[in-house]
Amino acid sequence: MRSHNPVIKEKIFAEQARSHAGSAVMTVDGTMGKTAILLAILTVCASFTFNTVVSGSGLNQVFVFGGAIAGLVLALIISFKPMTAPMLAPAYAACQGLLLGGISGMYHLAYQGIVLQAVLLTLGIALAMLAIYRFRIIRVTQRFRMIVGAGMAGIFFIYMMSFILSFFGASVPFLHSTGPIGIGISVVFIVIVSFMLLLDFDMIEKGAQQGAPKAMEWYGGFALLVTLIWLFIELLRLLAKTRD
Repeated sequence: MRSHNPVIKEKIFAEQARSHAGSAVMTVDGTMGKTAILLAILTVCASFTFNTVVSGSGLNQVFVFGGAIAGLVLALIISFKPMTAPMLAPAYAACQGLLLGGISGMYHLAYQGIVLQAVLLTLGIALAMLAIYRFRIIRVTQRFRMIVGAGMAGIFFIYMMSFILSFFGASVPFLHSTGPIGIGISVVFIVIVSFMLLLDFDMIEKGAQQGAPKAMEWYGGFALLVTLIWLFIELLRLLAKTRD
């Protein structure tokens, strides 16, 4: 049984627990601490590129595209080699910070105040999902995993189609629309990504119960960061649509 989050799987935690039996083990609190460190790194780097974009510096494109490419490479390495997370997860957070800062700066120039709104909404949704998970308001069952996984697969397919069609001057109908249908699509995407947080929390808790090594706290933090970044971007898109 595994999570449908592409970077966090229960099998990985179980394998690491078996191969590192007897070593210090991960905890949920430790994972949350590592996540906080990664978010702090991301915030500092994002502030840098955000300011370069807002000030009109020509260097912003270098940082943004460099962060995007480096972040993708690091994410792939961490996904296939989880024990590299203690070394590479902070670098990934820095690269994604450079990318998000640039994106946020562009949204800020177009829609004043939208970035702060997206940050607060991301934080609010994350805390709400944590409470929902802790109090078992929604239980992470195999059926729930299958439903959320199907939704994530659908989102990925839609974005891939949009990317491919963009080379031919076309786009997926209503995906970027600012009308009711376009806004509705964004809301559905945000709900699905929010539910991904429940899967992340569940996998981290099970990793701690299985006795995964301490280094896997960084891997769990990395996985949470991936979902939070996706959620933040989807919220930016939704807020921009409502502004238009």
